[in-house]
Parts: sequence; C-alpha cells; structure tokens
Amino acid sequence: MSFKRINLVVGVLFVGVVVLLALAGCVYTPYDPVDGDLMAKYGPPSAEHWLGTDEFGRDVLSRIMAGAGVSVAVSLGTVLFATISGTAIGVLTGYLGGWTDRVVMIFLESLMAFPGLLLALGIMAIIGPSKLGVVMALGLAYTPSVARIARATVFSLRQRDFVIASQAMGNSGLWTVTRHILPNCIAPLIIFSTSLFGSALLSESALSFLGLGVPPPAPTWGGMLSDGRNSMEQAVWLSIFPGAMISFALLGINMLGDAVRDLLDPRMKGAH
Repeated sequence: MSFKRINLVVGVLFVGVVVLLALAGCVYTPYDPVDGDLMAKYGPPSAEHWLGTDEFGRDVLSRIMAGAGVSVAVSLGTVLFATISGTAIGVLTGYLGGWTDRVVMIFLESLMAFPGLLLALGIMAIIGPSKLGVVMALGLAYTPSVARIARATVFSLRQRDFVIASQAMGNSGLWTVTRHILPNCIAPLIIFSTSLFGSALLSESALSFLGLGVPPPAPTWGGMLSDGRNSMEQAVWLSIFPGAMISFALLGINMLGDAVRDLLDPRMKGAH
C-alpha cells in the first residue's frame, strides 16, 4: 500500500473516530459531564468509570465525549468563517488589483505580523470567552492566510486565456469571477482549509488551556488538560487522556490533509 493510500485510510479513520465521538457526545454520555459526585473524586479508571473521575467526581470519559463536540464545532466554525471571509477578500483584491489590492493587503499583512494564537488572545480579551467568541477570534486570525492563498490563485488565473476571453466577450466582472475564476480556486482552498482545521483545533485547545476559550463548566480538551496539570501526582489520567485525544485528532487531521493535498495538487502527481 502506497504512502498516499496509508495517509488517506488512517486519516479518515482517525478523523472519523473523533467526529463520531463528538456526535455521540451530543446525544449521549455515560454520566453528566458537568455535574459530579464529590464522594467519587480522583477515582482511577475502573469498570464503572472507564477513564476515571476528576477533582469534582465528574466522569472523564463523559467529559471527553462532550469536549469532542466543542472542539469539532469550534474548529469547523473557525474554518468556515476564515475560508468564506478570506476567499471573498482574496478573490476581490486579486481580481481588481490596483490600489484596492495594495490597501487591503497592507492591512492583512499587518495582521499577519502577529502570530495567529497571539492575535486570537487579544481578540478574546476584548470580546470575552464564549464559544462564538472563540470562533470569531480564530476566524479573524486565520482570515489573512486564506485571503493570501485566494489572492495568489487569482493572480495566476487572471491572465489565462479563458478569463481574457470572458472579459473580451463583455461579461461582467462578477460573472467572470463566479464562472471562471472561483471554481479554479476551490482545490487550493480545500487543501489549505483541511490543514487549517487542525490548527484551529490546536488553537482552541490552547485558548481553553489558558482560560480564554469556552468558559467552564463546559468541558473542553484544553480545559481538562489545564485542570489535570494541578493533579499530576495523584491523578495522572486527568492529563493523559485529554492530551492523547488532542494528539490523536491532530495526527488524523494532518494525515488526511496530506492525502487531500496528494489528490488535489497536480504538482504532487507521481510523488512518493
């Protein structure tokens, strides 16, 4: 089996497990992920609590299942926000060019001077922690990167024969963009959005770890990891399991992203 096929199969399997876990957590969890039993706090993994309990006696498995839903929802919302807004900005500036392109790109490049997570931290400090706030903060932080990908693609297409022919036929700019340019931007944007999903999940976990993500008592993998660091000596499983889930999800997303790139990027044909 080729490396391409391995990446695709393993990536789909890992991401599928995370998505199924998230969907299951929205419908059913073995225990209430928010309410706990103080008499059962710091319980080790057992037949009753497969992944143990935390400092409030809450079932870790139930919280991981519920946290998967939060991570997937926030990451998906971030990718949609950044992809839609970044594509609109990149296609517009790339097609129009001139002063519009220069002004907008100066603004976007000034935003890109800050690391994405640092920019999201600043936005979260202003709008406050919430699920929607995390989506907006990360979406705004990643929009410039998507815009640059879309703009570069449009630049490479703007002088192609089919675009020039459409303009010579008197078609409007809107028709030329939607009919001829935008469809040819889909492949590179899908490739980038796939990798962006992993970055969004990691950033959401980092924000929750720092206490600026989805506010408690809602379970998040980053929040669980943050809570577990204070109990490493007496309950190491509180850090191991959420950390393992973050690593598992990121590995699957990265492998799936590599597979998507191999399938859609013509430069990768014949590679490996």
